[in-house]
Amino acid sequence: ETAGEHFTPREVIRLMVNLLFIEDDDALTKPGVVRSLYDPTAGTGGMLSIGGEHLADLNPDARLVMYGQELNPESYAICKADMLIKGQDIANIIQGNTLSEDGLPGKHFDYMLSNPPFGVEWKKIEKEVRKEAEQLGFSGRFGPGLPRVSDGSLLFLLHLISKMAPVKDGGSRFGIVLNGSPLFTGGAGSGESEIRRYVLENDLVEAIIALPTDMFYNTGISTYVWIVSNRKPARRKGKVQLIDASGFWQKMRKSLGSKRKELSAEHIEEITRLFGKFKEVTKDGVPISRIFKNEDFGYRTITVERPLRDEAGKVVLGAKGKQKGKPQPDPDLRDTENVPLSEDVEEYFKREVLPHAPDAWIDEEKTKTGYEIPFNRHFYVFKPPRPLAEIDAELK
Repeated sequence: ETAGEHFTPREVIRLMVNLLFIEDDDALTKPGVVRSLYDPTAGTGGMLSIGGEHLADLNPDARLVMYGQELNPESYAICKADMLIKGQDIANIIQGNTLSEDGLPGKHFDYMLSNPPFGVEWKKIEKEVRKEAEQLGFSGRFGPGLPRVSDGSLLFLLHLISKMAPVKDGGSRFGIVLNGSPLFTGGAGSGESEIRRYVLENDLVEAIIALPTDMFYNTGISTYVWIVSNRKPARRKGKVQLIDASGFWQKMRKSLGSKRKELSAEHIEEITRLFGKFKEVTKDGVPISRIFKNEDFGYRTITVERPLRDEAGKVVLGAKGKQKGKPQPDPDLRDTENVPLSEDVEEYFKREVLPHAPDAWIDEEKTKTGYEIPFNRHFYVFKPPRPLAEIDAELK
């Protein structure tokens, strides 16, 4: 049960480290390179260690300075011991809750990795987080919005964004493992949607990779690696790459808790290649890599009103104020529609609503903009059902 708190599968870390460094390979092979790597949920330091190994393979002269923060005292002690052996400055490893007390305030990093706890509530630290959000706004970490209290994973995403080095100083890139809910939970105007809106409108998401299920010790759910950067290469600007790597796995000889599948070295290479090529790819008619514009994930939620009628079926008109002489809306007939940002609201309304409800109108004051990333919808391939005669024969 608790191993999941302490352990990110090593092959998942290798994949993330590959994706993190791939676009900087040239810069990282120059002599005397010094880079910083940070993990706000460091655990026993696995992500930092593998990041260090990878960079040492690329360039034995490069130096990676490692920083981390960890809540659990035992994991923190192991991480610190590991960093000591590796010759790192252990003053850079802090104990404490990253969200309520950032142990490295004002510091920025070149690279960051994190596997925060999935779907864990943040009720205990709600006061501190809300206080920071209200008092500091965008100069703190939580300016774009706050997710619901039952799931704090997007808070870690915001925390990492606040730790990015400014673009003029070379910028940053980070990888974070999240479950499915941060992709689509929360409608337009909700905290989650506002956070997605912030990262997409600021062009920070490079790619999202869907991993196979049954990859983690304490949960069989689908997980996603987000690669986020404020220094996208020119060809990626304004775009997001979605990679469906849920079919890339091999069965483990012996399962460990819920973990029954693993990525082989070939799988890691293949996913890294898909990311590096930045092209749309289909395999046996099924898409595995797709590229979208940032605004493809945005939509406006419009409120469609219909008139209130009296018992005789006549439209009820307002009697005073601004509403005088105007038809009054019927709350029971009120409906909402999601219109993609790429579409004109009026045209959508004429095409989708008016033919069915000619007396409807849009209440402009209630329109909200939302963002969601419906991953599975973009990779769904329709399989027509078998012919009816065949099913009938089988039932008989």
